Amino acid sequence: MLPALMLSLIVATCAEATVARASGSQDAAKPASPPPTIVQKVREAIGQNDFAKAEKLVLDDMAANGHTPIALEAFSWLGRGAVAAKNYGAAMTYAARTYEIVEEQLKTRKLDDEPRLPIALGAAIEVTALATAGQGGRSDAVLYLRRELDTYQGTSIVERLNKNVNLLSLEGTPALPLDSAKWIGAAPPSMAALKGKPVIVYLWAHWCPDCKAQGPVLEALLEKYKSSGLTLVAPTKFYGYVAKREPAGPEVELPYLTSIRDSVYPWMKNLPVPISEEIFAQYGVSTTPTLVLIDRAGNVSKYNPGQLTTAQLEPLIQKIIAPAGSAR
Repeated sequence: MLPALMLSLIVATCAEATVARASGSQDAAKPASPPPTIVQKVREAIGQNDFAKAEKLVLDDMAANGHTPIALEAFSWLGRGAVAAKNYGAAMTYAARTYEIVEEQLKTRKLDDEPRLPIALGAAIEVTALATAGQGGRSDAVLYLRRELDTYQGTSIVERLNKNVNLLSLEGTPALPLDSAKWIGAAPPSMAALKGKPVIVYLWAHWCPDCKAQGPVLEALLEKYKSSGLTLVAPTKFYGYVAKREPAGPEVELPYLTSIRDSVYPWMKNLPVPISEEIFAQYGVSTTPTLVLIDRAGNVSKYNPGQLTTAQLEPLIQKIIAPAGSAR
């Protein structure tokens, strides 16, 4: 199971190109692409399995510019690359150095003063845990993550740390609560009410393109297995903005979220959509979508940050629709 835990987060970004039209009949031209950042350069070198080049790139950048947040994010990728390659000793070394530099910076600033330092710290903690688990210390890795959760409660890395706790320990244990004081659609069910039913928990975001791509897969499989009692609960949360990242309070974001549900996921209109930061924190939703499959006994059968194809998801559904206590 552990190699699946080594998958790096896939960060999707959308860019809008400004088109400039010259005078007369000249064609419109796009502005030149910006030069690659140090993060992009380091990731490219790691993708080519050239760790020496990747390390030199980031160390040269630090020598020239200091321990900037973007350089620390780039440095954290060395640990991520090493743990993916199962070079656990190097991974632990890179992670420890990243953590040390971030700790020094936190003496004079808060973690979430800007977005890159939390990425670097979260990666350092994640890599340490995965390298520990990869060397046979799964329980030690979970304990380490829980200690770091205590240290960084109330910061933006809580979801990421919980994701890693869940990857290492959630499957085979009772599912986490899904009830919420806010929702659209049907009222969120308690876990007691779901007992005896096979359940897909689909944790999604209104801005997320991968979530929108996941929708048709879920719709088709729910229809195919509805006679087996397959149930879906689709938690989301407020993000503080609407279209084009225009800032918005909950009173504006709620109708926007509802409009996305109705236009992109019309088949979810009568299904429960809890709106809860707590659910997202506990289920560790730093990757959207996140899919959690719960069996009829109420235990987590599969915890999966990221999108699943029909071919990947259908066998997982077939496993949870089996009668409680049976083996497939």
